[in-house]
Amino acid sequence: MIAFNIFLFLLAIDFIGYSFRLLNKDIANSIINLTANPFISLFIGLLITAIIQSSSTSTSMIVAIVASGSIEFSDAIPMIMGANIGTTLTSTLVSLSFITNRDEFRKAIGAGVVHDFFNILVVAILFPLEYNYGILTNLSSAASNFILGADYVAQNSEFRYFLFTKPVVLFIGGLIPYPVVLAISSFVMLAITVKFLSRTLYKSITGGSREFLQKYFFGSPYRSFFWGIVFTAGVQSSSVTTSVIVPFVATRKISLKQSFTFILGANIGTTITALIAALFKSEAAVSIALVHLFFNLIGVLIFLPFPIIRNIPVKMAKSFGRLAMRFRIAGFAYIIFTFFLIPFVLISFNKEEGNEKEVDVKIEESLNKPVNPTDSLD
Repeated sequence: MIAFNIFLFLLAIDFIGYSFRLLNKDIANSIINLTANPFISLFIGLLITAIIQSSSTSTSMIVAIVASGSIEFSDAIPMIMGANIGTTLTSTLVSLSFITNRDEFRKAIGAGVVHDFFNILVVAILFPLEYNYGILTNLSSAASNFILGADYVAQNSEFRYFLFTKPVVLFIGGLIPYPVVLAISSFVMLAITVKFLSRTLYKSITGGSREFLQKYFFGSPYRSFFWGIVFTAGVQSSSVTTSVIVPFVATRKISLKQSFTFILGANIGTTITALIAALFKSEAAVSIALVHLFFNLIGVLIFLPFPIIRNIPVKMAKSFGRLAMRFRIAGFAYIIFTFFLIPFVLISFNKEEGNEKEVDVKIEESLNKPVNPTDSLD
């Protein structure tokens, strides 16, 4: 069953890349134009992941789109950063289920937003470094070149497609001549396969028992961090693992500090999905998957070893928990504004601004176009 789910997952990735290669140039160019602005690209990744509620799915989509050549590698990096913020929505939504109990709600929403605040802080640190110095671009490119070698694409991609997914992709692609329909269907297929794969692995590892997690996964900070990596890599969804611990914090079974170190591990473990999706793809696809890994790894290296720094997101989450306990509408407002309203408004504004610039360019080109005297005779 697990092997079949993995096959469907890889098949969905290939369908996404295949459908994007079939899209007409106008649609492809509009995607490229939106992601050309790194700030807007960041919010595109945030919005997509908030809607899907799975960074594993959204980063896998980004890998497939980069592999198809529709988006440049450097333009996709801010999307990966945004996806890390967007994936935290699930645990925050889970915390709202405790809204009827003031004390439990305070602790639950603190456990939900601590993941948000950590990723926002890491983005605030790494986004300027990437924009000005290309730190993630250079690091991931160097790593992929070292790991893969120059002949990686030519040998492995053909081997994989020949044995596994290429015949299925070409057959079904021939039956569905509409690239947009194929792209939407492949996105749905990817989301479903990730959900089923996560559920299957979750039951296999824990037997469906949350008590098992409570007893064995939370000890010292580094032990929690280790099990956060292992468990999230197994279920391939940080949304699942980070949501599971929210009730533990709400009911005082574990502290917010303990949950935070587990979340740090979950951030590393969730990168396995994008790495699997990048297997046998282009070097750019492998590089963008490594960006996801390095982004989270650098964040862990900044926060985990130093208790003072590690407590910053925890204190921010506790403060927000107290605010949400006093004004419960704050939790809903935070979710609406952070994950949906702000990204949607910025993306829409940028799209309209891009269309206006395109019209201005066309007008300028028409004014500067030399006039043919014979045109007036027609």
